[in-house]
Amino acid sequence: DPDMPFVPSIPEDQFILVEEGDPAVIPCRTSDPDAQVTLVNSLDKSVNALYDSKQGFIGNFPAGSYTCKTMVKGVEFKSDEFLIYIIRATSQLPVEIEALKTVYKTGETIVVTCVVFDNEVVDLQWNYPGKVKEKGLIKLDDIKVPSQKLLYTLTIPEASVKDTGDYECTARHATKEVKENKKVVITVHDKGFVHLEPQFSPLEAVNLHEVKNFVVDVQ
Repeated sequence: DPDMPFVPSIPEDQFILVEEGDPAVIPCRTSDPDAQVTLVNSLDKSVNALYDSKQGFIGNFPAGSYTCKTMVKGVEFKSDEFLIYIIRATSQLPVEIEALKTVYKTGETIVVTCVVFDNEVVDLQWNYPGKVKEKGLIKLDDIKVPSQKLLYTLTIPEASVKDTGDYECTARHATKEVKENKKVVITVHDKGFVHLEPQFSPLEAVNLHEVKNFVVDVQ
């Protein structure tokens, strides 16, 4: 198609996630397999890379913006802009789940944190008793120093007995078919309770000036 030498790309194709050191494909494909295509960076400088009309440009590219160009009957055409993001990721997916406490009273705020190590981009999903009613706030903290950590914090305000159950996070790798899930059991009581075990009799006698200890075990 001389009026559209580049095959239209969908938005998902224009954002390219690449792990450090891995080759990437910039998918500017042409409708004419014999077209001469040039790849340029954000400074409009030509970039040397292998071109395959069925795939696009293949190579190890720095993070940044890239555009493809071609000429049809003396007219220059540009492809959509492609953005390459270099991500830090390991083939494994180390995940930990943390809860400051696992027993709460009604009205308290439940806080559970899922931590993903050494990976910058993951898809993380929570499953917990209040998810159906969308009861819960999720916050993400991306920590770079001293090491890469993604902290996903789930907060349940005004907890009730119905919030008792399994709190599970499932992380999926950005580029590989790898997933990991962790679980913690949270219990919410209607009210607090105290169990006392006195280590003395209902009636105790003490001599004048005598020092006596009264011991109570409290749970």
